[in-house]
Amino acid sequence: MSDVESPAYVSGHGLLTGRTAVITAAAGAGIGGATARRFLEEGARVVISDAHARRLKESEEALAAEFGAANVASLPCDVTDERQVEALFALAGELHDGLDIVVNNAGLGGTCALADMTDEQWSRVLDVTLNGTFRCTRAALRRFRDQGGGGVVVNNASVVGWRAQAGQAHYAAAKAGVMALTRCAAVEAAEYGVRVNAVSPSLAMHPHLVKVTTPELLEELTGREAFGRYAQPWEVANVMVFLASGYSSYMTGEVVSVSSQHA
Repeated sequence: MSDVESPAYVSGHGLLTGRTAVITAAAGAGIGGATARRFLEEGARVVISDAHARRLKESEEALAAEFGAANVASLPCDVTDERQVEALFALAGELHDGLDIVVNNAGLGGTCALADMTDEQWSRVLDVTLNGTFRCTRAALRRFRDQGGGGVVVNNASVVGWRAQAGQAHYAAAKAGVMALTRCAAVEAAEYGVRVNAVSPSLAMHPHLVKVTTPELLEELTGREAFGRYAQPWEVANVMVFLASGYSSYMTGEVVSVSSQHA
């Protein structure tokens, strides 16, 4: 693991004041959890979801204690289940006067050589990472359209959607699909004033990822980064804040690399 110091945490500036956001896979200490916190620090209300009900409830309680119960709600959601996706968006609509932002963070990885990969392994990663993003983006666009237009979708892609990495064929294909979905959705949604963009992180580390990553692989991946360290999840979340805010008002269909990898 890197011993290079991370930069100082950036405080909120009210960039999302009064806005309501749905954030998937937002339990725990990963990018989704960091995004929920950053959005709250920027003045947003959040509806967080995750497939892990216990961790989700713990996250909701912790955030509500810090930012106020009126600003935080949660609902377990498996993004491979259309009924659960619809329930999540219905809850967001019931709690507040409309929805403003959707962050599609849910994804599933894993390492397996292509020659040894089963159909089930391939399909499971695609269903969560790509199809789940599709289901939530579709739900978001329908709601934004029915509200009369306006809104923002921010998807979480990955640099492996651009760059090859052994053992990641299923995940790379899914993330490349998220990038293509982002571009096509942006073109379609522009007519009713909705922006759709994505972030593409390289290496953002959190406790769960440390547990499932070998020290050798972590050292190899960190060695590719120009800063000599992995990103903190909140550093990726900061770029999501930018894409969700008015500072990116002329951006749509873009995939923004959040990476210090060498070219």
